[in-house]
Parts: sequence; C-alpha cells; structure tokens
Amino acid sequence: MPKKKQPEETKPKVNNPNVMGLHAAVVEQPITDTLELNYMPYAMSVIVSRAIPEIDGFKPSHRKLLYTMYQMGLLTKPRTKSANIVGQTMKLNPHGDAAIYDTMVRLSRGYGALLTPFVDSKGNFGKCYSRDMSCAAPRYTEAKLAPICAELFRDIDSDTVDFVENYDNTMTEPTLLPTTFPNILVSANSGIAVGMASQFCGFNLKEVCETTIAYLKNPACDLMETLLAPDFPTGGELICDPDALREIYETGRGSVRVRAKYRYVKEENLIEIYEIPYSTTVEAILDKVAELIKAGKAKEIADMRDETDLSGLKLAIDLKRGVDPDKLMTKLYKLTPLEDAFSCNFNVLIAGMPRVLGVRQVLEEWTAWRTESVRRRTFFVMNQKKDKLHLLKGLKRILLDIDKAIRIIRETEEESEVIPNLMIGFGIDQRQAEYVAEIKLRNINKEYILKRVQETETLQNEIADLEDIVSNPRRIQKILIAELTEVAKKYGEPRRTSIVYGNEIQVYQEESEVEDYPVHVFLSREGYCKKITPASLRMSSEQKYKEGDGLLQTFETTNNAEIMFFTDHCQVYKTRLSEFEDTKASVLGDYLPAKLAMDPGENVIFAVLPGEDYTGALLFFFENGKAARVEIKSYQTSSNRRKLTSAYSDKSPLRCIRRIDTDCELAVYSTEPRVLIFHTALLAPKTTRTTQGVAVMTLKPKYRLDTVKALEETAITNQSRYRVRAIPAAGALLREADSEERQIGLLE
Repeated sequence: MPKKKQPEETKPKVNNPNVMGLHAAVVEQPITDTLELNYMPYAMSVIVSRAIPEIDGFKPSHRKLLYTMYQMGLLTKPRTKSANIVGQTMKLNPHGDAAIYDTMVRLSRGYGALLTPFVDSKGNFGKCYSRDMSCAAPRYTEAKLAPICAELFRDIDSDTVDFVENYDNTMTEPTLLPTTFPNILVSANSGIAVGMASQFCGFNLKEVCETTIAYLKNPACDLMETLLAPDFPTGGELICDPDALREIYETGRGSVRVRAKYRYVKEENLIEIYEIPYSTTVEAILDKVAELIKAGKAKEIADMRDETDLSGLKLAIDLKRGVDPDKLMTKLYKLTPLEDAFSCNFNVLIAGMPRVLGVRQVLEEWTAWRTESVRRRTFFVMNQKKDKLHLLKGLKRILLDIDKAIRIIRETEEESEVIPNLMIGFGIDQRQAEYVAEIKLRNINKEYILKRVQETETLQNEIADLEDIVSNPRRIQKILIAELTEVAKKYGEPRRTSIVYGNEIQVYQEESEVEDYPVHVFLSREGYCKKITPASLRMSSEQKYKEGDGLLQTFETTNNAEIMFFTDHCQVYKTRLSEFEDTKASVLGDYLPAKLAMDPGENVIFAVLPGEDYTGALLFFFENGKAARVEIKSYQTSSNRRKLTSAYSDKSPLRCIRRIDTDCELAVYSTEPRVLIFHTALLAPKTTRTTQGVAVMTLKPKYRLDTVKALEETAITNQSRYRVRAIPAAGALLREADSEERQIGLLE
C-alpha cells in the first residue's frame, strides 16, 4: 500500500523577505543574561549619572546647568532669557530642553524650593507649594546666577576638581563643583533611581556652617547643639522629637513632622494659613478639607478659599459663630495635610558608589573631599609661582650684562637661532630664554629688570608658605574654617521653620458625641462623687453617705461639663462629668481617689466647675494668715492633661478654698478667736499658681487662721466692728452676740 502523505505544518505566509530575515535573527536568551547585558547598564546609569546626588550636593543635571551659566558669565552679567540658557546647556546635557528648564525652575528663587536658591529669576517660575501654578515658557522668563554661586565656582580654574569630556567630546565639564560649604546638607534634594532612592531635607546654611566648624575642631562634638533641626523653605512648624532627630543624624534615615502656621483674625472670624509643610501643596489641602466638609466632619467651617497673591501664600477659612479656632486647627492637623511627615534618606554617591550616610558621616566625607580640593588649589598656585620664579631667575642673569643680550639678538642672523644663542650665552634653559626674548624693547632697561628681580624674594617666601600649607593639615583646616565663617556671615539667614516640642502642642483626639443634659453633682467630705439626673433626684432626694461622712459641695450643671478636683497634695485633677455614670441618691457614688488614680493617701478637698471660658478666680487661705488670688485661667491647658501638679502653694497648710466670680466681702476667722471682714478687691490676682499670696490677717504666734465664710453666711450683726479698709489687719475679738454658737443657743 502506498504511504499516506503527512499534512504539512501550518506556517504563516510571509511575502516580505526582510521580515523573514528578522524572524531568523531572533535568538533565545536566558532572562538572567538579558538582565545582566541590557537592564543592569541602564540601572547603573540611572543611579550614577542621573538620580543620586554627589558630595557637592548636585545631580549631574544641576551641575551641567550651573556650569553652563557660569561659562556664559551670568555670575556678573545681567539676566538673559531662559531659552538662551537652556539652549547653551544642551551642549552638556542632551536630555531635551523641557528637562533642562524644569531643572532651572527648581533651582530658582521664584519657585522657592530651596533655602539658598542658585538661580536669580525674573518672571513667573511657579511655586513649589502649588500643584496648578505652573511656570511660564522659557522664552518669557529671565535668569542669572545668584551671588552665592561664587562659592560654588571659587577657584574652579585652579585644578580644584577634575574635568571630563562632554557627551560628544567637544568641550569639558567638571565632575564636581568646588563648593566652599556642605551644600549636600543645605539644598533639599530628591531622586528615584532603580532599586534605590534619595531624599535630603534642607538645613539652615548658618547652622550647617557652624556645625561643620564644630566638627572640624572636634569630630566627636554633639551635632544637635548647633544643627538644631531641618529647615524648610516653605516655613511651618517642625514638631521636634529629639530621638527621631538623633536617629536621622546617626543613620541618615527617619522622618520629621511639619505642620502649617496660622493666625486667627478675630474681626472677620476667620483663620489665615500662611505657611504649609514642604511636602504638600495648597490644592491637596483644599481637596482634603472639601472632602471633610462633604462628609460632615468639619461642620465648624463655613467656607475655605485660596487667597494667595503677590504678598505670598494665604489660605482663608471662614468659621461659623462660636467655633474655637485652635480646636478646629488641631482637628485639621490630624485629618489633612496641614500636618505632614517628611521622610529622610541620605543616599549619596561617594566615589561612584551609593551610600546612606548620617550627618556626621556626610561631614566626614565632605571635609575630606574639600581638604583635597584646597590642597590641589594650593599645589596649582604654588606651581604657578614656581614657574614664575624660574623665569625671573633667568631674567636675573641678564641683569649682569644687558648689552650682551642685545648684541646676541642683534647679531643673530636667523630668528630660530635667537633662543639657542641666548641659552648658550647666559647658561639658561629654553623657557627662560623664550621669556627673555619676548620682553619688549622698551622694557630692556635696568629699572624694569630690577623690579622683576626683586619679586624673586617675595615669590620664594610665598612658595615656602604654600609648601607648608600642603604639608600641614592644621593649616588647611584653618582655611576651611575661615571659608565657612565667611559664607555663614555673608549668606546666612534666620531659620524659616520654627521648632516646637511635643508637650507644647495639643493633639487632636476624636471625641464621640456625648449627650448633654442637666445633672446634679454631690461631693462628700470623704471623696465620694455622685452624678444624679433631676428626674432621679425627684424620686428620692435623701442622700446616702458612709458613717461619719457628709456633704462637702453640690452643683447644678450639665453632663458634658468639665470639673476640677483639688487635693491635699497641692494637685488638681481635671475630668468631665460625662465620665461618671448616672447614679441614684441611695448609693455612695464613685470614690475619687480610685476613679482618678490619685497618689496614695491623697484626698479631695474642693471641686470647681471652670466652665468653657475659665472665668473667675480662686482664693486660697493658709494657716499663716495669707491669702492667694489665682485666676481660674491659670489651670487651663492646651492639651487634655488630667493632672496638674503645684496647684497651689505648699509653704503653709491650706485652710480654705473659695471661688469668686465677682468681688464680695468675706469674713476671716482665727483660732483666738478674732474676725476680720474685708473686700476681695484688696487681693490682687497672681499669675503663678504656687504664689504664697499676701498677708490678710496678722496672727499672734500661738494662733492660726481657722476658716473663711461669705459675709451673708455668718451670724455677725455688728459688721462695722470687724470690717477693715486695708490688709493685713488683726481684726477684732469675736463677741458672743456675733458667734454662731450664740445664735444656735437662742434658737433652741
């Protein structure tokens, strides 16, 4: 039987021979080889030549732009169009005009992203704090180098740094800029490479220079004494956490929290935010606040708008009536980017290798690099002076016989023989002979030659001094310190970001809605507290107490009211009545020493309802006859502190506390017994809680102040006998007719 023909494999028909050749050229390759041959060179290029800054504080794009502007003479010349600068920079940076212009915008004064901007800009360069406020096209804006750039390029032509060919080998560019200050710590910088990133926060220029000087003098110095904290160009308040700062300084990693600054305009009932965190934008804040208003979480806000103008950033928040602005801002700090974290990752290229360094390590690398730059500059200057000295030594020999030199030149028939004849005639080398031959005819006189020869001694002294500098590290250190001192003095500015500490700010805690309703509060002498609703009190008004206990104080208030409990340990405990359970008159109530976690042996002696505005004053009467008037506002705190120490003076035992909302007359009793009636207006309010007060009643040695009562609470009939117009006073002996015991006896 004939064999059955096998069907041919179906293949796509390709009529184009070029495509067939392309298919034939495809070769299978392991993915690891592809990564190694194709991806790794790209990754290394991004890390080393694009995204990570070097020890001078610049990425290649920054360095190419600034060096081009320096070559254009824009350090001293007037501004030129940005488009012109961008075009010239493309000789060094082939990545396109848009990328170059974006780089220049970020370095500009108008954009405001740097504490020490390097580009003096004119025109609209946008703002770093706005997402939508973009810069104008480069044909409209102008720029030049800022004066501080003189410190970036100082002695750049004195072999301080290496130069390499540009991408097409038509010109050279510096590998680093010889900055005279640690710009790596001054200029904020961020970059994302392949598999790693870099994020530098800016520090104040003056603080960085002072810290570097301190490090040069003592490498083991405490950096936090001079380098207080990061400083951001947008200002704001940095919430200082010493442990977090120390971690950043030591490891180069960590984060700091920055929040906005605001002011309250009472006349218009609005909040003006004029500085925001560096890591956010105005639009992000407005969007988040709008979300909160829409979700019903910011009912205190009537309207919010952006009023930024030529005077600077300003966000206006219109408040509804009765809103506490400080409390609202505490909430907005928690729920919006008005408080934000800035993460630090001090990744820097050192000799082509990315390394994450702490501040001390950065200073160590920078000082080593800058020391080498100064040494190279000194070598360069010294070699120049040595060359000049060598030429002057040749000139000195001609001084011996000027006529001979003229005769040699005149009698030489061929121009090419002038130099060899001078070398033979005076025993000098070729360079010296060329120098002599180039002297103008008018300068071939003894006066000119003597002046040049006199420079020899000066040059020798200068060369000896330069050689000493090169061989003496301490002298180079002094040069670095002098340069840093000059930079700090000339370009240093005050901090823009103020520093606050965690215990100085109020932290927002989301409060659950607490129902507010009338309540009666009963405080017993033994420290039991009961909160009873009016309905429950009407059902049973007879209060239950422990044996030997009784009523100390009672109040009518609301469930959400704040209450302060003073104790016999000179402390006060603050809480809200909503934290107490509603109870009945037939129970003992909450035992305050346990409820408020008081110290062992501590007892409650007085309670005060401060109210929302903390108005009124407290009068503290002591056994020694003194009284202190302290405003209730002295016990108001920005944070929700539950316990305040040093609530009143402990210099003498406390006998009585009274609250007064308006001045009145009080009767003071001593154990003699004497009584003194005085007006509380005679007591001046004190600013400190622990004030000892002023003397009210003068006491004999064996007696003490006993109690204080409101005049209408006493049984005194002849009030004029005990009333005084000035304090201190002894008072008058209490008559039997004016004593409470007498009144009780008559009633019986």
